[in-house]
Amino acid sequence: MSQEAAVSRPPLPPFTAETAAQKARLAEDAWNSREPARVALAYTVDSRWRNRAEFLEGREAIEAFLRRKWQRELDYRLIKEVWAFTADRIAVRFVYEWHDDSGNWYRSHGNEQWEFDARGLMRRREASINDVRIAAEERKFRWPLGRRPDDHPGLSELGL
Repeated sequence: MSQEAAVSRPPLPPFTAETAAQKARLAEDAWNSREPARVALAYTVDSRWRNRAEFLEGREAIEAFLRRKWQRELDYRLIKEVWAFTADRIAVRFVYEWHDDSGNWYRSHGNEQWEFDARGLMRRREASINDVRIAAEERKFRWPLGRRPDDHPGLSELGL
């Protein structure tokens, strides 16, 4: 058996409300690490993405995309929330805050549809995202960089 075939990323499909929420939180935690190689391991080697108007295929392309993203989107903090799920698919809504290298702050709102293989690796990701410029004092995500604290409100509690 190849090393790739042995990899598993629980929770595995078929999803329940509880395991879909766990999967979304694990994805949020990984993205909040801002470590492209770590994040890319959650996807199949031939994973297909649409991110805004960009189309990607494969883990290497995903990792390169994430490196570019986090070089541009500084002090990135993300919250994800499950919208719906089926056996091997999860839809999430998300919001993240970041600033550019000129100090302009943004809040990015989006929706993603995820499809997983039997090992729990994401084989497809479709993301639609809109950026809204905000003043620094309008920020809602102020925890230290990294994983969102368990006691920090989610999107619904924040009214987002």
